[in-house]
Amino acid sequence: MSRQQIVAGAADMIRRRGLNATSIREVAKHAGTPLGSTYHYFPGGKSQLATEAVQWASDTVQKVLAAKLRKGPIAGLQAFFALWRQIVTDTDFQAGCPVLAVAIEETADPQAVAAAAEAFRAWSELLENALKDHGVQAPRAKSLAQLVVAAAEGAVAMCRAQRGIQPLDDVAKELTALLESVIGART
Repeated sequence: MSRQQIVAGAADMIRRRGLNATSIREVAKHAGTPLGSTYHYFPGGKSQLATEAVQWASDTVQKVLAAKLRKGPIAGLQAFFALWRQIVTDTDFQAGCPVLAVAIEETADPQAVAAAAEAFRAWSELLENALKDHGVQAPRAKSLAQLVVAAAEGAVAMCRAQRGIQPLDDVAKELTALLESVIGART
């Protein structure tokens, strides 16, 4: 069992149960690794593991976004929403975003919360830069990028609560139309 598999397992548990309901013992069991190995790799305990799980999730989303944003902001937005759509449907609406789960956890370690803030900033910045590359002025590009990230996170939460994909599809459709109109007005 690799260290990376433990981190991915922690991210999966956090996105399903939340940070508070995820223990090191349960992560070890979920990842199929001895408890001692988990403590060996993560001497900082749950705080270190949560921080690294958030960073792993952030990096995973950034890779998807960066690849698709090369084709433009609309392709990036659609890939971002397709990723969340796949996560919520593949898990029968049991999993959302581990970054959001940590960000809203009242008792989360400050380092884990800082990692969550950095993840949201990084995702927004990727989208912002793509929008600027397509002629959208900096202040508007930044606010639109933050709107996309915030709307996606909220739509995922709604999908989980409603056990249906419609909120995510509706938000993706509306944001696509918005970005198309903004980019079209600039070209």
